[in-house]
Amino acid sequence: MAGSKRNLLKPLKKRAHASQRWAASFRDYLRSECRLARNTVAAYGRDLIRFFQWLGPRRVEELTIRELSDYAAWLHTLELAPASISRHIVTVKIFFRYLQLEGVLSDNRAELLGSQKLWQRIPEVLAPKMVDRFLQAPTSDDPYPLRDRAILELLYATGCRASELCDLRLRDMHLDERFCLCHGKGNKQRLVPLAAVSAVAVRRYMESERGRLVAQAKTVPEWLILSRSGRRLRREAVWELVKKYVARCGLRGGVSPHTLRHSFATHLLAGGADLRQVQEMLGHASIATTQIYTHVDQTRLKQVHREFHPRA
Repeated sequence: MAGSKRNLLKPLKKRAHASQRWAASFRDYLRSECRLARNTVAAYGRDLIRFFQWLGPRRVEELTIRELSDYAAWLHTLELAPASISRHIVTVKIFFRYLQLEGVLSDNRAELLGSQKLWQRIPEVLAPKMVDRFLQAPTSDDPYPLRDRAILELLYATGCRASELCDLRLRDMHLDERFCLCHGKGNKQRLVPLAAVSAVAVRRYMESERGRLVAQAKTVPEWLILSRSGRRLRREAVWELVKKYVARCGLRGGVSPHTLRHSFATHLLAGGADLRQVQEMLGHASIATTQIYTHVDQTRLKQVHREFHPRA
């Protein structure tokens, strides 16, 4: 009996090992050939693990389009956000394309899967007055108020992602000219202007607290934003700091670093900025992604309609 159980488990273990090998080689493919950012590779890797969880003992090569549609339906049962479900579908499509390149699949049935529109979920945005209150939340009672104020100012002034903020180096900052160089997804670079008040906040941090943090490091760090040990601040730590100041201001619990990015884009459009210019500053590959912000500011759309439509 024990021997028969072992024989039944052998195929399962073999498939599990094969899945792990494919997942590892797929991540290498995303890093080396697709040149995707570190966080994007990690997210796609997690999505693929979830796909293998759904797949179970079945073989990828034998999946039909109906079964792949069942995977999309299964993702809905997990109550994931629409944007997250959309990314899971994209992950499967890229994985199947990779298997084609490796000669495992002759055709890519996953390409027939439809993706949800990312703007089904309208992003949360802070009002300008709320942003001002939030940016002033760090006080002298905090361990590093100047650093934290610089973090909050940069998130809102540049619209950069938390990971992009952590990747900023000293050489990326041009405070006299009031702009910085952001390194986005796929290591794409973009220039983003800085408001005068944001440049002052960053300079004050660099001239004061950053020196104290550098003293804690074993080697001289090149990163702009440092942790208390003098290392590059982690993306997760930025989220924790934002949550801390959100609670202090009594704002809604859903506010995150990405909320400041959304607010940055929405406020630019509300002020009359061109959609293409906002796309460039956000680092979006497609303007379709940027168009989500035209759904947010309904007052601007009404104003444009009144101004230009002959029957408004």
